[in-house]
Amino acid sequence: MPLENLVAFVAASFLIALSPGPGTAMVLRQSVHGRKAALATVFGMEVGVAGWALAAALGLSALLTASEIAYHGLRIAGAAFLIYLGVKALISKNLPAQEPPPASRAFRSGLVVNLANPKLGVFAISFLPQFLPAGQTGEGVLLFLAAFWVVIDTVWYLVIVSVLHTIRGWLGRPRVRAALEKLSGGVLLALGVRLVLDPR
Repeated sequence: MPLENLVAFVAASFLIALSPGPGTAMVLRQSVHGRKAALATVFGMEVGVAGWALAAALGLSALLTASEIAYHGLRIAGAAFLIYLGVKALISKNLPAQEPPPASRAFRSGLVVNLANPKLGVFAISFLPQFLPAGQTGEGVLLFLAAFWVVIDTVWYLVIVSVLHTIRGWLGRPRVRAALEKLSGGVLLALGVRLVLDPR
């Protein structure tokens, strides 16, 4: 693979990772419960990204663009889950302090957020092929790019978790915890509503 293609791919992947979205809101919310919950969320999200990247590399996610029913069904399911998480975060400030959620639950939340996002699948099938060397269409190169994309995305979220962990004392304050729950809940709710209202 030509060096210029790889450099362009790495740069584009980092810019995509920097873009705020459901993943960032999820990590921010779980960081309130500690590093373990945040890391479990990240790994769940990245398994979801890996699933879509692998599907794109193998041409499977193209089914989303071919089947309107499949796309919209997945879109509504993903939106409903985001809205559920958002509402749950918004009302949690009125509930007594709870124990940190099990890592398995945090992992599942991160996984579902990305797997139930059909736009991630459609994006993957339009993003990865752009960096193929001219005249190449092999699955091997696409699988390599897919794996590299997951690694870059994972590194970025691990950086976020590390930064949040350094200020864990501040994050643990009751008022800060409540504010972060409200902020992340509002973002997740807004993203869910947007996914419902935007059929594209």
